[in-house]
This record gives sequence, C-alpha cells and structure tokens, in this order.
Amino acid sequence: MAHQSTYEPKTAFTRWMDSRLPVIRMAYDNLLDFPTPRNLNYMWTFGGILAFCLFVQIVTGIVLAMHYAADTSVAFDSIEHLMRNVNYGWLIRYTHAVGASMFFFAVYLHIFRGLYYGSYKPPREILWILGVLIFLAMMATAFMGYSLVWGQMSFWAVTVITNLFSSLDSVVSGLGTGIVQWIWGGFAVNDATLNRLFSLHYLLPFVIAGLVGLHIWALHVTGNNNPTGVPLRDPKTEALPFHPYFTAKDGFAIAVFGLIFAYFVFYMPNYLGHADNYVEANPLQTPPHIVPEWYFLPFYAILRAIPSKLGGVIAMFGAIVVLFFIPWLDTARERSTRYRPIYKYFFWLLVVTCLALGYLGAKPPEGGYLVAGRIFTAYYFIHFLIVMPVIGIIETPKSRPQSIADSILGGGNSSQPAVAAAEKR
Repeated sequence: MAHQSTYEPKTAFTRWMDSRLPVIRMAYDNLLDFPTPRNLNYMWTFGGILAFCLFVQIVTGIVLAMHYAADTSVAFDSIEHLMRNVNYGWLIRYTHAVGASMFFFAVYLHIFRGLYYGSYKPPREILWILGVLIFLAMMATAFMGYSLVWGQMSFWAVTVITNLFSSLDSVVSGLGTGIVQWIWGGFAVNDATLNRLFSLHYLLPFVIAGLVGLHIWALHVTGNNNPTGVPLRDPKTEALPFHPYFTAKDGFAIAVFGLIFAYFVFYMPNYLGHADNYVEANPLQTPPHIVPEWYFLPFYAILRAIPSKLGGVIAMFGAIVVLFFIPWLDTARERSTRYRPIYKYFFWLLVVTCLALGYLGAKPPEGGYLVAGRIFTAYYFIHFLIVMPVIGIIETPKSRPQSIADSILGGGNSSQPAVAAAEKR
C-alpha cells in the first residue's frame, strides 16, 4: 500500500543525504510512518518475532562457524570442545540449536495465521509465494545444520534423506544414483559431504535474509491484511503509523517470546532434540528408529505413508509445492475464515491433520500408525486440492463489517465520527 512520504529532513546533513541517497527517508516511511490497520491482533506480531529469530540464528551461527571443523574425524569433537572449553560456547550452541526450533514454531504459526485470514488472496500472491520460498530455504538450512553435529541421528538422517533421490532411477536409469553421488561427493557420506553441507548451511541464512527483504518489500507495496479482510477505506481513521503503536506491540510480543526461548535454552536445551545425537556417528551401527527433528515430522510421516519410494518422495515434496498454488486453489470470495461458516471447520481439521502427522512422524511406520498416517496424508492433499476450491464455490459467507472502523467500534454510520473524536483526544 504505497503512501506519500511525510519525512522532512531537519538538519543540513540529512537534507544533503536525502537528496543523494534517501535511505533515511526509506527507513522512516517503511519502519516508522507506514500506515498499519489498527485492528491487527497479536497473531500479526510473528513477523517481528521471525525477524528476531533470523537475527539470533545468523549471529550465533557465525560464532559457531569460527570453532567448527568440517571434517568427519573431528566434527563431533569440535562441538564438544566448543561446549566445554570455549567461553560461553555452551550458551552459543544451545541458543542456536533451540533457536532453530523456535524459528519453526513461529513460522508455522505465521503460516496458519495467513491461511486463516486469507493473507494469500489478491493482491498478495507474490507476498505469499515469497513466504513459501523462505519456508523452503529454512527447511534446507535446518536439515544441513542438523547434519553438522555428526551424531548418530544426524549421520543416518543425512544418509536416508539424501538417498531418497535414488528413487529417480525408476524414472531414468542411473539418474537418481548419479544425483546421490554428486551430493555425497563420492560413494558414501564422507568429508566431501560434510564440507558441502557446511558451506551451504553457512550461505543459506543470508539467502533467507534476502528473501525476507523481498517479502517485506512486497508487504509494503500491498499493505497489511487484517482480521476482517476488509481493505482500508480511509487510512486517516482506520490505520495508525507503525511506530510507536506497533513497534511497542511487537516489542512486547518479542519479549514474551524471548522468555519462552530463554526457558528452553537454560532449563531444557536438549528437550527438543534426540539423545542418539550425543553419540558420535558410526556408519556401521544403524539406530533402531531414525527420526528427524520435530519440525520435519509431518513431512516425514507423509513420506512413509506412501508404499512406493518414488511416490513417497513426490508426496513429501508435493506437500510443500501445493502451498505455492493456494492463492489460486482458494475460490472463496471472502478473505477471512471468521466469516466462512463451513470452511472454518475444515481449517481446524487441517490444523488437527498437521499435528497428527507430526505425532505419527515420530512413531514406527507399522500397524495403526501407518494406517492413520495414510488417512491424514490423504486429507492434507484433499484439503488444498478439493476442499478449498469446492467450499469456496458453494459456501455463503456471513455478513462482515463495511470498514475496519465498524469492526472496532461496532457501529454503523456513527463509527467514523467516533473514530475522528478518538483521534482528537
């Protein structure tokens, strides 16, 4: 939502700078004066929380890279050295490890908020696609980072997941094996593999930062969505400048999130990990039950739900690819799910499905777990490919406010004077 700049340089230096490189004007217009719908709830604070998580991961990651050795013979020991002998090395390592989980926890809530309030609908398609690209880059970065620990679970997770590409041999003979050997840099997971994963793990966070910049740019072109899904009619009465109103709100949310973050770092740093990862990688001993980190479990459950190896790989990647097409799969006229009486129940069924897949991903693929995994996998795709298009056509939405001011004050024609009076006070 483009708005006219209100920045006025006050000093000779800022006037000189503004006429040559208006970075101060850009920062003022986009970080301070940007008009933001006044009815945003706390679910909209996760954008700021995610920026905080990215900053923490980059800073701690740079420090960890100074002490890490990407060599299979000493990688595990280099982390133990960091934990025991480097000043506050334990704090840096635990903050980075817990930070990955906090990052994904926040991004999942951010995604579900976007789905519930229809933040992918026109004109925000590019904004949504950039968000999915960030999610995909996060998954790749986290997978590579998990492998660097070089514990039992890390080693075998890398071996199993990279070996999935061998399923392409059933499409083109030798294609999958060639890709696997190219990823490994040889015929097994070795030093070359670890060096490649380390290099990419260090690089990708900066790619994510670039995508975040584009994401924010796209957001500031179209403007924020809001819980009602009603576009701004009068920014003077229906919007507030981002600072100080929403910087204070985001700051409070980040502080609360930081307390939860710190609780895990100081009291339960290994709660979200796996005990086998404190055993050095051994290519001759396979763990009884290989599981990825918790934030990958829903996709792991989808992978194992399909009897065919190639089919499982296609389904797992398809579960992410389908997210790119949501802006066109949803045929509903109404943006916000709160005004959609039928779809609302299917949305919460999707939430239950994702939680169930996460639970099933940690269980052995046998018996009732396997059957349940197949049922929930089927619904995951049915939701996006059938439920969204069909419900959008047949559903009659409930009445919604005519403006954001109406939704806040609960009035009809009297809402505008009331807002104006509130502004004067």
